Amino acid sequence: MATELTAAQLRAYDGTDASKPIYVAIRGKVFDVSAGRGFYGPGGDYALFAGCEAARALAKMSKDAADVSGDLSGLSDKELGVLADWESKFQAKYPVVARLAA
Repeated sequence: MATELTAAQLRAYDGTDASKPIYVAIRGKVFDVSAGRGFYGPGGDYALFAGCEAARALAKMSKDAADVSGDLSGLSDKELGVLADWESKFQAKYPVVARLAA
């Protein structure tokens, strides 16, 4: 996995262009969630995570756009545990296709 994407490049994979895959980043790992297009594509329950780093929102179980970021500061141990569970689920279900550039 040599590919690295900037946050701006990642936004191009938000599901609005049907010819491109849908990507969601968690703790810097970029997952191809195209198989879950119904969830992550436009109109899907988790569409707001598409094309974004979603670690904070997943940890907080939040669909608030303000939480869609990679900022883990101030999260509780419980929230970090929830994030670890999400990360495991993504790793089991979706391929990692890139790293998010720092």
